[in-house]
Amino acid sequence: YRSRATKLFAQCALFFFLVTSNSVALANSNDQKQLVERAKNTLENFMGDTRLKWFQNNVKTSTALLIVPQLLKGAFFFGAEGGSGVLIVRNKDTNDWSEPAFYTVGGVSFGFQWGAQTSEVIVMARTQGAVEEFNSSSFKLGGDASITAGPYGLGVEGATSPNLSADFLSFSRSKGAFAGVSFEGTILHMNNDSNKAYYGKEVQPIEILHEKAVSNPHSARLRKTATNASQ
Repeated sequence: YRSRATKLFAQCALFFFLVTSNSVALANSNDQKQLVERAKNTLENFMGDTRLKWFQNNVKTSTALLIVPQLLKGAFFFGAEGGSGVLIVRNKDTNDWSEPAFYTVGGVSFGFQWGAQTSEVIVMARTQGAVEEFNSSSFKLGGDASITAGPYGLGVEGATSPNLSADFLSFSRSKGAFAGVSFEGTILHMNNDSNKAYYGKEVQPIEILHEKAVSNPHSARLRKTATNASQ
């Protein structure tokens, strides 16, 4: 039993290492354009999924979207997850969306959980305070800011659950079986290397998202998709 437990723990540790390495590799490979394109595809997938009607009807009320095209997670009591994503912020007056800022997503968890999963994830920011959290170098969902799972499934368009008052709502489209999925404790960390590679100079998220100090024509397709989604 001890040998088996040790082996499973090692597998989880290896999984976490591979996930972390993937995020680092992205920052060093000039693949930011590919990530932005995949984020656009993920948003299109969410807007076309009949089980995500509440999400589709409420993008126009969000303050920002963190789009993670591929979140990897695996666990056997000890869990690890990670991925790379982009954040775009909505201008409530014009309904235009900002240039993307790059973030890495990761965390570990303990407790009853098992399985493996690959997911497309969108975290919807619901308040101005939630958007301001992204100005720090890193923060923890469920610690620094409240998060809960958003309404999912058919017939939830009119959902009025008190959980909708959370700073963030998480939505996912998953492949693979997993018990105990939660974004509580997930850490978001700004990816300065990716931001620099995409915009050609060192730049902070506040300069990208609010001050419009930089731009990249490549992001036009993602921002147009977000604008169409929020009309």
